[in-house]
Amino acid sequence: MLTDEVSPDVSQSEPQATAYTDGLTGLGNRNRLRDKMRRLIAERAADPAPFALCIANLDGFKPINDLFGMDAGDEILCQVAHRLKACIPDGAVVTRHGGDAFAFLFPLVFERTGAEKMGQMIRDVLSAPYDLGDRNVRLSASFGFAIHPFAGEDFDDLLKSADTALYRSKRRGRGQITVYSHQIAQEMKRATQLEQALRNAIIKDQVDVHFQPIVALKTGMPVGFEALARWNDPDLGFVSPAIFVPLAEERGFIDALSEALLRKAAEAALSWPRELFLSFNLSSAQLMDPSTVGTIMSIVNRSGLDPERLELEITETAIMTSAETAQRILLDLRQFGVRISLDDFGTGQSSLGRLRDFSFDKVKIDRAFVARITSDRPSELIIKAIIAMCDGLGLQVVAEGIEHLQEAEMLKHFGCALGQGYYYGKPMDAATTLAWLNSIQYEQSA
Repeated sequence: MLTDEVSPDVSQSEPQATAYTDGLTGLGNRNRLRDKMRRLIAERAADPAPFALCIANLDGFKPINDLFGMDAGDEILCQVAHRLKACIPDGAVVTRHGGDAFAFLFPLVFERTGAEKMGQMIRDVLSAPYDLGDRNVRLSASFGFAIHPFAGEDFDDLLKSADTALYRSKRRGRGQITVYSHQIAQEMKRATQLEQALRNAIIKDQVDVHFQPIVALKTGMPVGFEALARWNDPDLGFVSPAIFVPLAEERGFIDALSEALLRKAAEAALSWPRELFLSFNLSSAQLMDPSTVGTIMSIVNRSGLDPERLELEITETAIMTSAETAQRILLDLRQFGVRISLDDFGTGQSSLGRLRDFSFDKVKIDRAFVARITSDRPSELIIKAIIAMCDGLGLQVVAEGIEHLQEAEMLKHFGCALGQGYYYGKPMDAATTLAWLNSIQYEQSA
């Protein structure tokens, strides 16, 4: 029977022992996992039976290091290792897979249901608070399982399948459990094909930018435009930004996409009346990268756009990824005259704390509240409270997703100054936006 002894076989020398052990947690490492799996396959050669390989990744571990320091992060990893050794069944193996990831070998987990139950048990164990002396923190974990031999016959193939399943879990959110299947493999293959097509589209400058008007509710006249990504691929057809923007974030090239779109948007804004601003969305990845300020200002300066006409939209979720770095980036941008808007207000976490800790110029009320303002009393009260609070803080308010006259009238009555949505205009390409502005100017002068 396999066991998860921390020290290697007595016949091994000290260098060999080091090669099989993780120095921080005392668990085995990838070499040990590979060795255990090969032994298991050899033991079952005469009577093969399925078994499971699993990779678990801690959700939200990086902010722990950012907020509390590397020593606190190491302490949590050691506590995680202790819990895992205590909870896994006899015969199972747990190793540290690197960073904040751990790997498991379960000889007696044969199929999907058993894997999911095992994942749920471990997830519950890891979800209890972690003691850091003067504070407690909570974490969740995501899991990817692969069943031998269906998901791979050797170590590398099985590990790759578990990685694929874990990636699928991370895409679905925190605390998810995925067992590898051929269907998932096909979905990941399609995502990879889409990724390559998007990378090529960025290189060929084929991702376009459209503009949706942001208006003064009292007059209905535009005060600015929000830039929105649009991609119409020659082979794939129209691809929703809800698909390709998260894909670019997940696969690590959102910076390239954002830079291309900002350049196009800034160049288009030069043809608008100077009093109109350009609103552009920043991703969480950009708020973790100290080079973001230099990149944005370089694009703006090359285009000739006045930085005071640029407004950058961020979400609470993006801020939470790395709060201290994000705060420095936003402060530096504001020093150049760039304005900062908090998007999707009320749908994230610690909204009031973010308003206190960060310097914003504007708050955007999420469309989820606006869409229910005429039929849902709580939504109406929440919007009133947001407007009153922002008025006291000296922040402008934009209501998103206005689609009907009644919504616009209620928002005006509540004192909301700005809004956007299909009622005032759908996103338009650069040429259509300019023609629309010219027609408004003609109507005003007529």
